Amino acid sequence: MARLRLSLVCGLWALAATTASPALAQSSTAASVQAAKPAGPDEVRRVREELDRLRQEFDSLRRVYDDRLQQLEQRLSQIGGGPLVVTPPAVPVAPPATPQAVEPAPPQTQAPVASSKVFNPDMSVNGNFIGAAGRNPFATLSPMQMSEVEAAFQAVVDPYARADFFLAVGREGAEVEEGYITFTSLPGNLLLKVGKMRAQFGKMNTLHTHTLPSVDRSLVTENLVGGDEGFSDAGFSVSHLVRNPFMFVELTGEAYAGTSELFQSDQRSKLAYVGRVRGYRDLTESSNIDLGVSLATGPTRVEVGPGLLAGSISTPTLSAVGLNRRLVGFDATFRYRPLRRAIYQRLNLRTELIWSRQEMPDAPYERAFGMYASGEYQFARRWYIGARADRSGRALDAAAIDKGGAVFLTFWPTEFSQIRGQFRRINFAEGARANEFLMQFNFSIGAHGAHVF
Repeated sequence: MARLRLSLVCGLWALAATTASPALAQSSTAASVQAAKPAGPDEVRRVREELDRLRQEFDSLRRVYDDRLQQLEQRLSQIGGGPLVVTPPAVPVAPPATPQAVEPAPPQTQAPVASSKVFNPDMSVNGNFIGAAGRNPFATLSPMQMSEVEAAFQAVVDPYARADFFLAVGREGAEVEEGYITFTSLPGNLLLKVGKMRAQFGKMNTLHTHTLPSVDRSLVTENLVGGDEGFSDAGFSVSHLVRNPFMFVELTGEAYAGTSELFQSDQRSKLAYVGRVRGYRDLTESSNIDLGVSLATGPTRVEVGPGLLAGSISTPTLSAVGLNRRLVGFDATFRYRPLRRAIYQRLNLRTELIWSRQEMPDAPYERAFGMYASGEYQFARRWYIGARADRSGRALDAAAIDKGGAVFLTFWPTEFSQIRGQFRRINFAEGARANEFLMQFNFSIGAHGAHVF
């Protein structure tokens, strides 16, 4: 502040000297011309009068700048600085005019310091409302329901870790959908996650409900990968990124407790394991491809009965625990998004193929296969259209094959909400058929972080 005041004072004095310099230059030029000639009494008198006039103008100009300087000192003192101490030159100065009253400066409305967010995570709430109409003999959706409300808390703990927590509240109550901490600076460029999380198996299993491109999940997820909840469990995950000239390769290994819908363990020593290799490559400046191979294995509980083994939908009566289940999956995703029209046009094509091998209590294994293929196309700034084809056997009865398809249209009123309509048709293995129209309203508030890409 002292340097600022000193700079202002010096600038004002320099301005005064600059203003007076043309007149002084003119007088010196006239004096030099007169010196060349014999000076008479009249000429000497005119020179003295000119000097007196210049001296009076300079004194008047200096008084004006002194008054402005005093006003500036008072304003700086009111803003918060102390009095400005400047020693004026020892020259007679006329008493300054009474300074005008200066209104107090308004309180500063400075933005809060960024460090105030250190202990406050980014918080958001997402609501997913679903309506259903039509015929489905195995319907699980009510005509209207708030299927899920997700509250997210995400923050960077320090330069070496971050935390992500997602609490889901549904019709069955509240639960921790995901809650884990990620250590980003481990030796060997390893990435460690510890907590409850969605397993890195395939592509659709990693997506939260509100990030799905359609209202529902595919049949292969329902039949082979844990149903609506998918494969989510408590455990840890270790990842390593390998860079090479051809593509980026991510290696992931995970271990889980065995308390999910997919794997159930009755012993501490029996865990569920997941391994995944993912490759990513840019094809052009507007397109890329994502390929992945996944393996999951672990113990599970098999509930069997005469009706179920025969392929019907009767209630199982027998239960066997500790039988091994193994899943092998392959997924591929192609993305196209031209840079010049990124907000108006994009195309996503994806597919997953999953092979299941389930150990049975009265047979060696039951082998089932399922797959889906889907595409979404953005044809306007806020409009998407898409379709999906499904085919999947059942984990405990590979001969029972369900087939289906769906088309959907999505409109984004804002970047924080979406409205989606979907028609789906399913041909169940029992011969029953479902034709349904689904409506989805998805909305969010707050700073919701990005999910898995």
